[in-house]
Amino acid sequence: MRDRPPDKLRVEEDIKELMVRYRPIITFRVRKAIGAQNTDCDDLVSEILSQVVEKISSGEFRGESSLGTFVYTITSRRIIDYIREKTRVMKFAPEPEPFPDPQETLEQKEMSEKVQAALEKLKPKYRNALYLYYYQELSREEAAARLGISPRKVSELVNYALKLLRKEMKI
Repeated sequence: MRDRPPDKLRVEEDIKELMVRYRPIITFRVRKAIGAQNTDCDDLVSEILSQVVEKISSGEFRGESSLGTFVYTITSRRIIDYIREKTRVMKFAPEPEPFPDPQETLEQKEMSEKVQAALEKLKPKYRNALYLYYYQELSREEAAARLGISPRKVSELVNYALKLLRKEMKI
């Protein structure tokens, strides 16, 4: 490659020869480093080959080492950069929620059914006060306005309803 005349046709032939000779080697190294199932393998190989051609064309390859060593170095550096990029992205990715414990799920369901049964046993005035205060998240004053009672009475209804719920559920 170094001793030939730099005519355009010859340069294109050299590039094709380079691709044929080094693509399988680069592909092997990339697949080994990042995994054969990784969808980025082919893109990374193409990127490395284009870097090699670009660096040779710009004169960065001066022939002080073999072409194989030059290609190997570029390949290694690009693989390291790729892994660093992916690792950096993964550091900031949220951790997936762990699978719920079946025992906890069952206990929560049972507790929910107990609460629902206990709520159904309450008188409507207590149920309505709890619904507005906790479920709708209204203030005492807003719940009082909806129910047509004083804010103090809302507090009394909510507190008494909670007391009845605890007694019913035996908490």
